[in-house]
Amino acid sequence: MIRHDALEALPVRAVLPGLTGALDARGTAVLVAPPGTGKTTLVPLALAGLLGDGPARRVVVAEPRRIAARAAARRMAWLLGERVGESVGFTVRGERAVGRDTRVEVVTTGVLLQRLQRDQELTGVDVVVLDECHERHLNADTVAAFLWDVRETLRPDLRLVAASATTDAEGWARLLGDAPVVEAHGAAFPVEVVWSPPARAVRPPHGMRVDPALLAHVASVVRRALAERDGDVLVFLPGVSEIARVAGQLGDAGGVEVLQVHGRAPADVQDAVLRPGERRRVVLATSVAESSLTVPGVRVVVDSGLAREPRVDHARGLSALTTVRASRAAGRQRAGRAGREAPGTVYRCWAEAEDARLPRFPSPEIKVADLTAFALQAACWGDPDASGLALLDAPPGGAMAAAREVLTAIGAVGPDGRATERGVRLARLGLHPRLGRALLDAGPVVGVGPAAEVVALIAEEPPRDYGDDLARALRTARRGGDAYAARWRTEVRRLRALASAAAGGSARGSAAVPAGGSDDPAGSPAKGGEDARVGLVAALAFPERVGRLDGGSYLMVGGTRAEAGAGSGVQGAEWVAVAVADRPVGRGHARVGLGAVVDEAVARFAAGALLESRTEVRWADGDVVARRVERLGAVELAVRPHTDADPALVRAALLEGLRREGFGLLRWPAGAAVLRQRLAFLHGRLGEPWPDVSDEALHACAAQWLEPELSRARRRADLARIDAGQALTRLLPWASGEAARLDDLAPERITVPSGSAIRVDYSDPEQPVLAVKLQEMFGLQESPRVAGVPLLVHLLSPAGRPAAVTADLASFWRDAYKGVRAELRGRYPKHPWPEDPAAAEPTRHTNARLRR
Repeated sequence: MIRHDALEALPVRAVLPGLTGALDARGTAVLVAPPGTGKTTLVPLALAGLLGDGPARRVVVAEPRRIAARAAARRMAWLLGERVGESVGFTVRGERAVGRDTRVEVVTTGVLLQRLQRDQELTGVDVVVLDECHERHLNADTVAAFLWDVRETLRPDLRLVAASATTDAEGWARLLGDAPVVEAHGAAFPVEVVWSPPARAVRPPHGMRVDPALLAHVASVVRRALAERDGDVLVFLPGVSEIARVAGQLGDAGGVEVLQVHGRAPADVQDAVLRPGERRRVVLATSVAESSLTVPGVRVVVDSGLAREPRVDHARGLSALTTVRASRAAGRQRAGRAGREAPGTVYRCWAEAEDARLPRFPSPEIKVADLTAFALQAACWGDPDASGLALLDAPPGGAMAAAREVLTAIGAVGPDGRATERGVRLARLGLHPRLGRALLDAGPVVGVGPAAEVVALIAEEPPRDYGDDLARALRTARRGGDAYAARWRTEVRRLRALASAAAGGSARGSAAVPAGGSDDPAGSPAKGGEDARVGLVAALAFPERVGRLDGGSYLMVGGTRAEAGAGSGVQGAEWVAVAVADRPVGRGHARVGLGAVVDEAVARFAAGALLESRTEVRWADGDVVARRVERLGAVELAVRPHTDADPALVRAALLEGLRREGFGLLRWPAGAAVLRQRLAFLHGRLGEPWPDVSDEALHACAAQWLEPELSRARRRADLARIDAGQALTRLLPWASGEAARLDDLAPERITVPSGSAIRVDYSDPEQPVLAVKLQEMFGLQESPRVAGVPLLVHLLSPAGRPAAVTADLASFWRDAYKGVRAELRGRYPKHPWPEDPAAAEPTRHTNARLRR
């Protein structure tokens, strides 16, 4: 029996005519409706014609999470007075409740994505509702793009609705061909905001880490809310471990029932949360409770202000969830949970002044997440670079390039970026392509069952108390009776069936490791026992994360270093395969979150595409080093000296040494440095054909001025025998005849009036300097010039100390000389100090020598 009273109470009923009219006219619509209005439950029933009016249609509702899909189906079935699986059913990973008469099917976006890849026309489906599209999950964005493509090319009759509580309605409307926007107004009750920041500063989140002081504060705010307000309390925390920690701090909370709700929670716990409780409850939840779920009895929300979002570190080859400040949009969604059934209160565990600085919306996954799975889906769809897909945000080029590298390495795409047959099989597994590769390629080696067990363990990380040793965690899961172990066993069964189906009818060679060091499973190193088999599966999933112990940390094949924590189950092993890693606060290295002990044979087998033997000739430790190296990516396996290196490689290494350590490695006899300075002066003053002798220019033309000596050199000592001055003369403009003018244009020495030949200092190429005793310049009216540039004359005292500096001798004799004469003639009475220096005889001698 249809529960008409409950249906009529849903505010979205008022906009149903507008929504159906928009779909009749345009085929697409954007529905904006606050939580609790019935957009998730009433709208699909009405579109399917299950409420007694309208034509019968088959409606698919796509939800971002399994818990929301199951809850939405159960709620709709209850409204119809039926059981799930009759008119309304659901399909999520590992669970399906759909019957022959099902008209509304609620699925996760991941399930719908797989269905679209198998049947692009969505045969038999009339309407698709994309619920909670504001959350901007990658699968949801991808599904929306594919559906629009289907509607434009194959199924113009397919109706699409983008539904959300808070969304970029204009953006979605544009994406769906200028779809009409239909807005419903809710009947939410007022929610009082209580700002409750910690009394003392807490450390900001980093990676997966949350300051325990903040979690202790959240627990205290929950106790305060229980004392100050009535009704159940819904607490938002970023992840499972934080939920467990706060639950432990609350204890029995004075007889209040404490429930933990997240994507990994058992189905019976999830269902219990969605039913009214017999006593007061505290529901600790992740963001799964932000939307699509109505938790009855909630009058209070305690918001930690944190959320988990995916991030990828391309430089280190790491991708994982990270803890971030929740957006203001998420804050509004969370607060609204307190006002669904009556006036409520939200306690926000941060200061009011901080609120304005929070991001407006959560980061779209396509901007921040690992795009390997997305790139494979796009390739299978026939659009490898996703340029033709209708997306609110284009995928970042760097992330797509990194994704294509992974897909190419595992044989999922060809040189043109299109999906291979193997890539199509990987896409249909519903796993990350890395894990799909491990499942398909490890099956023939270790057996389908063991491969499925390990992949299931990696796909959904086990609880922390399972430890970080993958083999030990596997044994714990096998004998475990906890909720994780139950979900793991279900997933193992699913993966075994998928792997068997994917391998059925295809030759073993087509599933063999395309990037491995061996294609012969019979000779696999994984025959060494269960730990070796576990390690091989992990290594096949993450070949670039196979690492060898090197100085206290593991140098991984991809070049990143990882450390095993104190008490780690893999610490001290020579080789590990790292399945899960993160980067701790303030550390440059990754940290092993989940890994397996392997040996070199497994490493070679799994990461064989990165195995190479080559001669390396390079400049290292101040000299040429030539060696023969066997390398697995960044990890050196074997090294031996190489005595017959290619002369071209040696020459390149010597040039690298000159670049690193400078031309001081050459021999610079007297005059060589001066020649370089003279040439630099002429190049700066006159330009061509005088050569540029800067370090950059000399490196660029090394073949011109250092040959043939450089070609004969083999080591650092040989460089020290090359005469730099003689080599520089090769750069002089001999062909034009200008080289003969070097001594005229930039003489090494200048003869001054006294007859002395004084060296010119060209160290400043803008203004050469002539340092000469003042008495030797008597009688000279103008400053000497080189290449038309007046020398900067440093006039020295008889003791050789600077007395004056001038580039205009005539002006100096006329104006400044008197002061210098007055200061110095008493100090140096034996030297001549004529009143008219311009007319005096220059001299290098004292008055006594002059009288003789």
